[in-house]
Amino acid sequence: MASVACIGECMVELRQAQGGASAGQGGGLYSRGFGGDTLNTAVYLARLEIKVDYLTALGDDGLSDEMIAAWNAEGVGTRRVVRLAGKLPGLYMIQLDAKGERQFFHWRDSAAARQLMSLPETDEILNSLMSYDVVYLSAITLSIYDAPGRERLFAAIKRARLLGTRFVFDTNFRARGWPDRDVAREVFAAAFATADIVLTSTEDLLALYPGESHDQLMARIPSPELVFRLAEPVSLLRFPGGTSEVRAEPMTKPVVDTTAAGDSFAAAYIAARLAGSGPVEAAQAGHRLASLVICYPGAIIPGYAMPPKKRHRPAASRQATK
Repeated sequence: MASVACIGECMVELRQAQGGASAGQGGGLYSRGFGGDTLNTAVYLARLEIKVDYLTALGDDGLSDEMIAAWNAEGVGTRRVVRLAGKLPGLYMIQLDAKGERQFFHWRDSAAARQLMSLPETDEILNSLMSYDVVYLSAITLSIYDAPGRERLFAAIKRARLLGTRFVFDTNFRARGWPDRDVAREVFAAAFATADIVLTSTEDLLALYPGESHDQLMARIPSPELVFRLAEPVSLLRFPGGTSEVRAEPMTKPVVDTTAAGDSFAAAYIAARLAGSGPVEAAQAGHRLASLVICYPGAIIPGYAMPPKKRHRPAASRQATK
């Protein structure tokens, strides 16, 4: 059975309740949950019947216990989660505008996950990457580690790739996570040079390379397989042997919350590729799931709202994503 390692950080999520804020007042009602871009992808991968482990560090507190229990309940593997005494997970708050677009506020500078690349257990975790068919992480993942930590991670991914592991990089860019854009551009270039599949968007890349055309942005990415999501619900694909444009089906329900649209797209894309589908069919699956997710509040939609499972050609080996 194909397996995926998702690397990153899960935080405590405070989400503004519908109608919770009063006009002219700073207060309001918030619901508490857990979320993070790569964790969201891991949950959706598990729901799509992909074997997935989440690689991160948590504290030894009650909130971290709740996270572990929630991930296990979703079918996300937690054997690679390191627990650190006296530490806590990070926290973020989501505020939404009338169109469902979100704004994030973070409290994460001392979160346990930031230490994952500098622990006694780090070598064991990094060596384990060779046992997975796919390693998936995002730019947010890379932003929480220091430069030596990123170098250790990239070196481990390169070793794993020699044994057939595929590296999928998602350019989920948040400017506040980087000391400056020059550092971000340098790290992105290193990830692009290593990745087998890059999932990106105009929103992410134009923040780093303002004013460039779609062709110029895509030319910056040498990876053999590229999914470039535009501002409208369209993806431009580049893959060995061809290119394609994939449009999402028209929305039939109102957009409620765009949180995790990209994360769910990534999960459906990876799951379809591991199941033997080509890039075009995988992008179609990504658009379908993302179109469902944005019709519900929060990053993780109810289980009953997931689309019916579609059977793909079976793929039990690492060759599926090549």
